[in-house]
This record gives sequence, structure tokens and C-alpha cells, in this order.
Amino acid sequence: MSTTMTIRLEDEVKERLDRLAASTQRSKSFLAAEAIRQFVEQNEWQIAEIHAALREADAGNFASEEDVAALAKKWGVDAG
Repeated sequence: MSTTMTIRLEDEVKERLDRLAASTQRSKSFLAAEAIRQFVEQNEWQIAEIHAALREADAGNFASEEDVAALAKKWGVDAG
């Protein structure tokens, strides 16, 4: 199932979308829907990870100085 939604685009973005649709032989609607789907998935994941990190921080679950130093040594980075 799908629904219709109207959006406003800058002229340049619409022109670029027109060219992309023509070159990929896809509709502008398909390309826009795919871009929105990918944007939503990425941002949902990012927000979920932020919330999980905040829960860990609120619970006091932090890396110790020794953990950070060991990780920095593993990757060859000066953490200090």
C-alpha cells in the first residue's frame, strides 16, 4: 500500500531529479520514495543508537581509562 504526498523542491533539485530519472529509466516518484525510505531508515537507526547510548550513560556504563588507553594502543592513536 502507498499514499500520495506533495513536497516542494528547489528548481535545481527538481531538474537534477528529472535528469536522474531519465538516465536511470525510473520515475521521479520512485526515486524520491527510495531516497525518503533510505533517509528514514538511517535516521531511525541513528536515533535508536543515541537513545541506547544515553541509557548506558545514565546507568553509569562508561569505558574506564584503561579501556580507552588499550583501544588507543590497539589502533595506534594518541588518546591523551
